[in-house]
Amino acid sequence: MVLTEATPGRIINKVDLRGWEQREGYTAVSNPGIQHITVAPADPGFYEKLNTRWHERSLQIFMVIVLGHWLEHLVQAYQIYVMGWPRPKALGLLGLWYPWLIQTEALHYGYALIMLIGIWVLRKGFTGRALTWWTVALVIQFWHHIEHFLLIYQATTHHNFWGKPVPCSVLQLVFPRVELHLFYNSIVFIPMVIGMYYHMFPPESEAGNMNCTCEWGHHA
Repeated sequence: MVLTEATPGRIINKVDLRGWEQREGYTAVSNPGIQHITVAPADPGFYEKLNTRWHERSLQIFMVIVLGHWLEHLVQAYQIYVMGWPRPKALGLLGLWYPWLIQTEALHYGYALIMLIGIWVLRKGFTGRALTWWTVALVIQFWHHIEHFLLIYQATTHHNFWGKPVPCSVLQLVFPRVELHLFYNSIVFIPMVIGMYYHMFPPESEAGNMNCTCEWGHHA
């Protein structure tokens, strides 16, 4: 299929890669000299690939990061409640070798930001009930990130809010920090897990609607 300029006695062949519809001044006609013209679809960008062909692998990598962070919190709780360590010394698994790193607000804020970005970036690959639960996790993590932002702001500016001797977040005014962030991570993690369950095992009415390979027994 080519476009020929509709001028008597003068034909100029033009290939229109934007579609074959008739345009002003041109008429779409057959040309025996060109057997086939195939317009290849545009290659999807990085973001689209993360939510389609790479979605399953991306979620797996993301969950390794999430579970690694969970391990740190659980080890810290074990050190406090089972081993009876004083809270300033209970710094989790990584804190056994790098206590200075665990005591920096930059590490905690960095992880909260990675979590927020990861949930947001991979959200497009979810559909139906899975999308609903994943969005719940996103909203909660956004607030969790705000709490950590308040902490790193105070640590950076050396100006603690509410007259506290150390950086303090909003809900930390009511709850101890270790227990508070265990709670935060729990209420983010639970809807994430539910969302991933519905993503891998969707209801019958939603089966086959996704564009990735995460659904068991289905390949995009």
